Amino acid sequence: MTPHAEQRGPFPAFPYPLIDRVLEVEPGVRAVGSKLVSANEPYFVGHFPGAPVLPGVLVCEALVQLGAYLDEDAEDLRLLTVDRARFRRPAVPGDALRLEVTRRAPGSPSQLRGVVSVGTALVAEVDFSAARPAGPRIHPTAVVAGGAELGADVTIGPYAVIGRHVRMGAGCRIGPHAVVDGHTTLGAGTRIFPFASVGSIPQDLKYRGEPSTLELGEANIVREFVSINPGTAAGGMATRTGKGCLFMVNAHVGHDCRLGDHVIVSPGAALGGHVTVEDHAIIGGLVGVHQFVRIGESALCAAGAMVSMDVPPYCVAAGDRARLHGLNVVGLRRRGFTPAALATLKRAYRMLFQAPGTRRDAVTRTREALGHVAEVARLLEFVQASQRGVCR
Repeated sequence: MTPHAEQRGPFPAFPYPLIDRVLEVEPGVRAVGSKLVSANEPYFVGHFPGAPVLPGVLVCEALVQLGAYLDEDAEDLRLLTVDRARFRRPAVPGDALRLEVTRRAPGSPSQLRGVVSVGTALVAEVDFSAARPAGPRIHPTAVVAGGAELGADVTIGPYAVIGRHVRMGAGCRIGPHAVVDGHTTLGAGTRIFPFASVGSIPQDLKYRGEPSTLELGEANIVREFVSINPGTAAGGMATRTGKGCLFMVNAHVGHDCRLGDHVIVSPGAALGGHVTVEDHAIIGGLVGVHQFVRIGESALCAAGAMVSMDVPPYCVAAGDRARLHGLNVVGLRRRGFTPAALATLKRAYRMLFQAPGTRRDAVTRTREALGHVAEVARLLEFVQASQRGVCR
């Protein structure tokens, strides 16, 4: 249970928040807040002269605002229906209201129950349903250029800047002061945190303003101060990522990179132009990856590595300049590789990278002995396709 002491949402449904303090939040289950009813609040004018009463509809609205705290992604709810309401006594100026909202049932729209009390006296019990408003939500201070295409439930935070060629899928969330520019497409559910720069022109002196693109897959997470650049004419005009990637604070992805699914780029890591990173690979903190290098599936570039040659799938590379240090056993176990598969890959690793003789002979011997295993075949294919050479 987490204590809270301030109003969160930048988009209150009522013209102003009706909750003074959020006291407790049990995510997805329960939220508790308080409100001091003041005599100078504008809705008391005419309601009722000489005998002011807090309107019941605003009691319901206060519960809806509190209910938004149950769901981290909701930030704002709109009342859909009141299924049952019982008002036991009026709320009047001077009352210190305690409000509690609990979830009645899972799913969407949210099915909630609210209870309002003053001390031990019950004020109201309300069963209601609420949901996020349809359509994009744009903070008044954000700048969204005409022509930008925003999907359903997109949220644009304060002072964010969105360019006119940007397209966002449903549920994207853009944080304060973030910039999304250029011919950029964001997959559904992508989240961009404050001060990130996504889609600004490539950091390449050969770039001449060509309308190159940047395409991020679904459910990517782009943390603070990350920069991701679009492609160039020399690299196919596109930078692309798969789905479910995580770009941690201060990471950089250069022009014309190709990233697979579920890639992690750690804080301070930098990918030069034309880099390829395959599925489930991890780029450690402060790693530098040279242009045109390939990082194989489920490979791990350890923190601080300077990677100037290809890193084969399933392997660990570390050091300056990066050398191989065995298999990424922990990562492979997390992906569900069986002990038998790991044992086979370890044998293949020894045959490929530790046995005497030339790399060509090592590939031939490994294919003859273990080439029928899919993971080993993938490893051999990567090594044979390398143009820069493979880390040793």
